[in-house]
Amino acid sequence: MEEEKWCVVTGGRGFAARHLVEMLIRSQKWFVRIADLGSAIKLDPHEEDGLLGDALESGQAQYASTDLRYYNQVVKAFQGAEAVFHMASPDSSINNFHLHYSVNVVGTRNVIDACIECKVKRLIYTSTPSVVFDGVHGIHNGNESMPYPRRHNDCYSATKAEAEALVIKANGRGGLLTCCIRPSSIFGPGDRLLVPSLVAAARAGKSKYIIGNGKNMYDFTYVENVAYGHICAERALASESAEEAAGQAYLITNMEPIKFWDFMSLILEGLGYDRPRKKIPAYIMMPIAYLVEWTYKLLAPFGMKVPQLTPSRVRLLSCTRTFSCSMAKKKLGYSPNVSLKDGLKKTLESFSHLKAEKLTRIIGPSKASVYLGGGKVADTLLWRDKKRTLSTILMLVSFYYFFFASGYTMITAISRLLLVATLFLFIHNILPAKVLGHKIEKISASSFYFSEEKARQVALTIGSIWNSGVNILNSLCRGKDWTLFSKVVIPLLIFNILGSVALHTAFVIGVPFSFIAFYIYEKREAEFDVFFCSAHSLLMELRADFPRKLLTVNQEAP
Repeated sequence: MEEEKWCVVTGGRGFAARHLVEMLIRSQKWFVRIADLGSAIKLDPHEEDGLLGDALESGQAQYASTDLRYYNQVVKAFQGAEAVFHMASPDSSINNFHLHYSVNVVGTRNVIDACIECKVKRLIYTSTPSVVFDGVHGIHNGNESMPYPRRHNDCYSATKAEAEALVIKANGRGGLLTCCIRPSSIFGPGDRLLVPSLVAAARAGKSKYIIGNGKNMYDFTYVENVAYGHICAERALASESAEEAAGQAYLITNMEPIKFWDFMSLILEGLGYDRPRKKIPAYIMMPIAYLVEWTYKLLAPFGMKVPQLTPSRVRLLSCTRTFSCSMAKKKLGYSPNVSLKDGLKKTLESFSHLKAEKLTRIIGPSKASVYLGGGKVADTLLWRDKKRTLSTILMLVSFYYFFFASGYTMITAISRLLLVATLFLFIHNILPAKVLGHKIEKISASSFYFSEEKARQVALTIGSIWNSGVNILNSLCRGKDWTLFSKVVIPLLIFNILGSVALHTAFVIGVPFSFIAFYIYEKREAEFDVFFCSAHSLLMELRADFPRKLLTVNQEAP
């Protein structure tokens, strides 16, 4: 390089920013100052012996510990810079307004003022297409003329929109030229959110669900194309036609719209996991997401982790979001260098360590059928054999009116049942072998006998249950196992409640419930599984955090 021409990349250790830093170094046109929160830069193993490690050693790159919320630190980082790529931003999944406002709005205001004070010539701000997304209406081939909505999908998008407006308004102040880049759904090597989250969900058995109808289209952007879009923006602001390019926002994508869930499937299948297949309507997921978000707000002070399931994320997963890059192509000279197919290939290669050890797909009976033990019981309660189901219902109705509706006591009802059974067996035995041409199957007396082996098995089972109960009592007597205590007490409380219900009431409620509940569960298995899985995860987090918080409170108590 003929002279030292410095640029600054804020949030320079972030996902997309790392790729931009390396692209700037590789161009041999820039000295790069990496500004980020860490007190010192920590290189990954591949970076130490790579381009970045060499640049830091040679002085072509520097690291500046910078918190954008503190103006003096920002000024110090920008000294001598000709261009600033402002890419710093908190994790969008953290729905914390104070955090996003302090970094995205206050931090961006500091960046603008520092640029003017340090006489920086060009400022390129990394925004997001979510600044024009309200979370309700899908966007099809949207462009830069779309206005900001009255209400954004989340506080991240709202504060990014406010910061973007500040950057555009600052164009021309103190000789500073500005523009904003809106990359859509970034993916690629080094991603620490999308692919790791998908793999974690797949390994936990949660990746088989599609939120919405699965037809929503999306624009994704390979991370190298995002970095290249920033390079194009800086070049445009440095060119003779800078005034035409400055003071505007530009949408950046791979220009290859694809169904959102097809894209997720390509990643999952590429790593050896099953693609999502079961569709859950968004209107079913939203109440669950609101409940999870409310629970997080309530329990976050006690250490609960940020949930993956939030209302804003449900909207993102179920809405169409495609954008036109015609303005970026015309005014910045942008076009993607890496195709979607090649970008996916490079991404999958970089995450080879997350591949499934063995790809298996088991297609079997529904869970409802398994719970019912399969066979005739499952066929009856799940309405697979409608003739048998209706016959069983008719028989149970008759049974109800004959034994329960008349108000008999338990002893009277059992006596009457035994009387009917005796009469049936007596009449059945005296019938001839054939009646009107129909063969009568006789019930052998041996059908009611317990074999010696069967009796031994029953005795062993009873003994084993008894011994297990004794062991549980011994553990409870020690007074230390709270988990075991809850496992014993809760079922006993449930049995106590059920035991207080009259036999008549139990029959009226239990029988119809059995014929309806299992059938509905089989038809809507995916929705129920997501709800129970979310509830279980929430309970496990609370269970893990409670002892630690209780210990902390005890230690802090005077």
